Amino acid sequence: MYKHPETGDIAIPRVMFALSEPLRLSMVQLLSERGEVDSIELGPDLPRSTLTHHTSLLRESGVVFVRAEGRKCMIQLRRDDLETRFPGLIGTVLHGYQESNPGMAEA
Repeated sequence: MYKHPETGDIAIPRVMFALSEPLRLSMVQLLSERGEVDSIELGPDLPRSTLTHHTSLLRESGVVFVRAEGRKCMIQLRRDDLETRFPGLIGTVLHGYQESNPGMAEA
């Protein structure tokens, strides 16, 4: 069972820290585009420990929701919760990320 902060406990400093790392930001971009995915899809070439570190940080900050499904670890962006706490933040951050990475698809 994974622990997630309640919507009202999601803190802007933790969210911004989680989104400040390029690898995690690319993971959030992928989740924004594809919805829920198996965690391995977020970093198929990463060592499992690295992938676990980054997805745990995203979960603990309140950016993503993680659930077990058999042997899979399914992850999705907490877009509605983030929009409730910080209206427009996720869209603005992802738009800025897309602008700095022209090959990225629109969220």
